Amino acid sequence: MKEVRIEWFGNVKNDVMSGIVVAIALIPEAIGFALLAGLSPMVGLYASFCIAIVTSIAGGRPGLISGATGAMALVLAGLVKEHGIEYMLAATILAGILQMMMGLLKAGKLLRFIPSPVMTGFVNALGILIFKSQLSHFIGADITMYLLVAAGMAIIIFFPKVNRAIPAPLVAIVLLTIITIAADMNVTRIGDMGDITGTLPRLLLPDIKLNMDTFRIIFPVSLSLAVVGLVESMLTSQLLDELTDTKSNKNRECIGQGLANVASGLFGGMAGCAMIGQSVINHKSGGRGRLSTFLSGSLLMTFIVALNSWVIQIPIAALAAVMIIVSIATFDWHSIKRMTKVPKTDTAVMVTTVAIVLLTDNLAYGVVVGIIMSALFFVYKISQTVVEKIETEEGIIYRCYGQLFFASTTHFLEKFDFDISNQTIGLDVTHLKFWDESAGDAFDKLIMKYSEKHVKIKIEGLSEACEKLLQKTSLQYSIMPEYVD
Repeated sequence: MKEVRIEWFGNVKNDVMSGIVVAIALIPEAIGFALLAGLSPMVGLYASFCIAIVTSIAGGRPGLISGATGAMALVLAGLVKEHGIEYMLAATILAGILQMMMGLLKAGKLLRFIPSPVMTGFVNALGILIFKSQLSHFIGADITMYLLVAAGMAIIIFFPKVNRAIPAPLVAIVLLTIITIAADMNVTRIGDMGDITGTLPRLLLPDIKLNMDTFRIIFPVSLSLAVVGLVESMLTSQLLDELTDTKSNKNRECIGQGLANVASGLFGGMAGCAMIGQSVINHKSGGRGRLSTFLSGSLLMTFIVALNSWVIQIPIAALAAVMIIVSIATFDWHSIKRMTKVPKTDTAVMVTTVAIVLLTDNLAYGVVVGIIMSALFFVYKISQTVVEKIETEEGIIYRCYGQLFFASTTHFLEKFDFDISNQTIGLDVTHLKFWDESAGDAFDKLIMKYSEKHVKIKIEGLSEACEKLLQKTSLQYSIMPEYVD
């Protein structure tokens, strides 16, 4: 109970303030992503409302903001176009069920396999994507838009020097809204993005046939939604872990995201996941607890229903200013300086991750490619075994270092001289680790090639674990011990 009390009420003032800011910032994002998927604005708003409320209770990361996202919208767009909203709702519910199953199977533990260069690339790509998403607001805009954005950014940067009690983004949004209304400025506002009806969501079941044909249609989409959603949610959760120097329950977050998507689909919303930009806004505004997440969702719906006529008057310029500042703060500027100091492979992974994300507009694709590249580079590095040939009065000794497995066996065997005969050689494997069946196969080839030349091998330094592996995987080691002293 003490932990629950701290998570919910340990930071009330800042959580309330940040919840207000995030609720406002969620509106244009939810509307925009719904339109991207070919849906009505209210579908995105319902999704952000349901997902934020559920994850605030069931999620594993206090202060994490979840809702309708661009990555999920891109996955859903084709399904919506071909089969309509009812199939979209069913796919969203199934995606949530799959995410809960993944959480129960401890999928959150897989996060430790994401290397640091991939995380850096993820963060940098995120900063660029957030900035890029705001550029569309400037197309065809006049000087007023630029001045308002500049003013908003100035307020966000300098207001904390005057007062830190009130979040600067909230001040910027309120002031710019008042100015544009009072001056009757002809600017683009939230209400111009789509029809916002101000009605509450209703519980409903998708109007589809429950048969295998339906399952074949929605399952591939649902699986993509589940994986993409969890990748983004886990990485965002990890980012907040680092920003707050705290730990989160990744498996619980998987289950929480799944429950949220089931709820979203049942209440007429699209699939969603953690929202990186809004999560960073929440953090920058002082939000740390579950209350900030709960309020972001509940206030979002409150604003839409009760304050509809006011909310639609908020200028897009105010929100663009907030998001541009967030993009600048999100980008890891120190990573540029580190590019000349870290290994070139790490730089290649980071840059490739960023490039893939920017080409596909999908953070998950960049992360997957980055992980694969890191794995390949790692395998290449550890496959470089070292074999020292030492000639002594007693004969030749080969001293081996490294890891012997499927990727290093060829390189390992190339280090030996097989143009000798009728003698005994030493094989010091104190610093050589045998890992798999390929290692046993390589050992077989080594023994057989030397046995053909009547060369005996004296093994030194074989550990107990390596000997057990050789007994299981090396035929020559187990049946021809006469060649092994």
